[in-house]
Amino acid sequence: MYTHQNNNTVKEKGCYICKNTVKDIDYKDVDLLKRFTSAYGKIMPKKRSGACSKHQRIVANAIKNSRIMGFMPFVVE
Repeated sequence: MYTHQNNNTVKEKGCYICKNTVKDIDYKDVDLLKRFTSAYGKIMPKKRSGACSKHQRIVANAIKNSRIMGFMPFVVE
């Protein structure tokens, strides 16, 4: 959630995965997982990524598995 300076309305981002009805979050789907990492390769927190709790946990585990299998880097230079 975030607020604007000119008015006090709060807008929720909404979960990207729920909105687009992504059926399977796989560690091999690097394009989807890169949406949830920062420019430095870190996993973005739930507030910043806008994912719901359920999908944030699944995405975080998929990113970790993807790093171990070599599909995603641990550190981006």
